[in-house]
Amino acid sequence: MDSQLKRRLALVFGFVFVDLLGYSLILPLLPYYADTFGATLALVGLLGTSNALAQLIAAPVIGRLSDRYGRRPLLIFSLVGTVLSFLLLGLSQSLLMLFLSRILDGLLGGDIALARAYITDVTDEKNRSRGLGIIGAAFGLGFIIGPAMGGFLSQFGFSVPAFVAAGLSMANLLAVIIWLPESLPLERRADRRTSAPATLGLKPMFDALRRPCAGPLLQVILLYSLAFTLFQSNFAIFTKERLGLDAQATSFILTYVGVLSVVVQGLAIGKLTARFSERALMTTGIVVLGVSLALWALVPSVIPLLVVLAPIALAGGVLGVVMTSQLTKSVYRDEVGGTLGLSASMQTLAQIVSPVLGGVLLGTVGTWSIGLLAGLIMALALMVARRRVLSISEEEMVSCQAAPES
Repeated sequence: MDSQLKRRLALVFGFVFVDLLGYSLILPLLPYYADTFGATLALVGLLGTSNALAQLIAAPVIGRLSDRYGRRPLLIFSLVGTVLSFLLLGLSQSLLMLFLSRILDGLLGGDIALARAYITDVTDEKNRSRGLGIIGAAFGLGFIIGPAMGGFLSQFGFSVPAFVAAGLSMANLLAVIIWLPESLPLERRADRRTSAPATLGLKPMFDALRRPCAGPLLQVILLYSLAFTLFQSNFAIFTKERLGLDAQATSFILTYVGVLSVVVQGLAIGKLTARFSERALMTTGIVVLGVSLALWALVPSVIPLLVVLAPIALAGGVLGVVMTSQLTKSVYRDEVGGTLGLSASMQTLAQIVSPVLGGVLLGTVGTWSIGLLAGLIMALALMVARRRVLSISEEEMVSCQAAPES
């Protein structure tokens, strides 16, 4: 890996870390902020859903536009939106302003998908997984530090963390303008006259799911996201109801998971992809994650929980990287940004569905049902991967990259 590539990857690592630091700084405080305006529990839930729905619609459009106009202009555009949304959040004097700030952030966001597209541009197929792994490492590190910072700053008022997040985003914006070069040369950009338009709505997502190379991978990514988000979004309730842990103990355990994720994606993924093929890692990761999630459902105490969380963090981190890498290799090169935007929408869709599904299961079946369902979803992901992803030959993959699919 040459020095120029290392410098670019370091810049992207810093960008993603600061971006997630700002985001995770305010995320745990939103329910309390909304409560100051008299929000009901249902409205607090809608606050998160409004942001997710906006991302679901906008992320593929922003990704597709970056295929045409370059990553850097869209990163700048996205960061301007993030700064404005955090400022609006800090200045909020009503529940309506809170909703507007989260919707604006969802519509103009897409930073992480753009960062993945940037790394895809500057890496080759050999070192792409290692490059994408740094995003996961920066992501985990941001989520380890951010909530603690937000909790400390909230003692001065809920607007203070929002303004700090806006300042971090502004620093990110200036860093991109000053230091981050464009990664997508003019000759590699989508043809504005012949490429598919960057349309709003869910139709592009359903169309992509039917494509011969990218479609099966997106289906596996959707199933993986549903299973993993079931685990993430309901973990705190699970530890409280099944193990009787308080918020502080749960936070420490989540920090442990975050550290494991950083180690896997920042250090181990490069060595794993150098030794094993991405397809082999995908298969193994799906199996390990499915079994571990099912075992998570049955843990009787904290020590077994800590043991089973290690393979969950390992398999989840590896899968997130190798599936994204495989996805970038399954489409024509001027469709990478739009396709990664669709992948982000799959994850957002999971974030909308999983908390509701988990809540229903917790209330009607029991704490064990979440992990068991997540394990069954991963079993379905394995079936799809074996029948529709691993069965695609190298020649078919090359043909999918050689020209746009009609």
